Amino acid sequence: MITRTEFISHIETLLELARFHDYCPNGLQVAGNEQVKHIVSGVTASQALIDAALDCGADTILVHHGYFWRGEDQRIIGIKQRRLKQLLLNDINLIAYHLPLDAHPTLGNNAQIAEKLSIEINGRISGTGDPAMGMCGCFSLPKTVPEFADELRQKIGREPMVIQGHNRPMTTIGWCTGAAQGYIEQAAGLGLDAYLSGEISEQTAHLARELGINYFAAGHHATERYGVAALGEHLAMHFGVTHQFIDIDNPV
Repeated sequence: MITRTEFISHIETLLELARFHDYCPNGLQVAGNEQVKHIVSGVTASQALIDAALDCGADTILVHHGYFWRGEDQRIIGIKQRRLKQLLLNDINLIAYHLPLDAHPTLGNNAQIAEKLSIEINGRISGTGDPAMGMCGCFSLPKTVPEFADELRQKIGREPMVIQGHNRPMTTIGWCTGAAQGYIEQAAGLGLDAYLSGEISEQTAHLARELGINYFAAGHHATERYGVAALGEHLAMHFGVTHQFIDIDNPV
């Protein structure tokens, strides 16, 4: 058992929260039990994840996508009211980390994707942001577009959308999970053979073809399952608490 204050302090030091200017509040979003004994982690704090956490007897929910996003309706009504009411009535903490969890060099979404796909990390892709979110690296062996698409299908569990910009074997790749399709131009500018993100926009297909870079979109949810699970496992080992990752499937 650990106090909520000690628990959050450890995470905020680990993820270096002070370095980030985010679109939402990172850390404790809804205060529940002052002791942390049982964590449920998941990608998004949906009603389904809250229900699953209740069924498990969790006192803390740890997510990548929490609440109170910049520009959203501030009223506590509808879906937001129902979710918050259930958390408060059941004394459950909701703790969320967005950009800090994307960027962490070992536990982050981008580092975890690299491990999952056996990519050697050798640099960062910053887009227009600081700290840099994305990463770049190389494959151990050259890959064709069909080979890498099949690897994503098997290891990430999603059928990727593929936009082919060239037909050369690929040795280098840049990536950033989630809605980071906008980094494709920087990836091409670095001379990388391929770029991977979660989402794709209409213009991304044209950019990939015209820039001559192969592009893979493997799903926002699918590419961001691994960081929060890795953070949860780290916390369970560090503090000796119970942790379980619950994957609420999302095809996007």
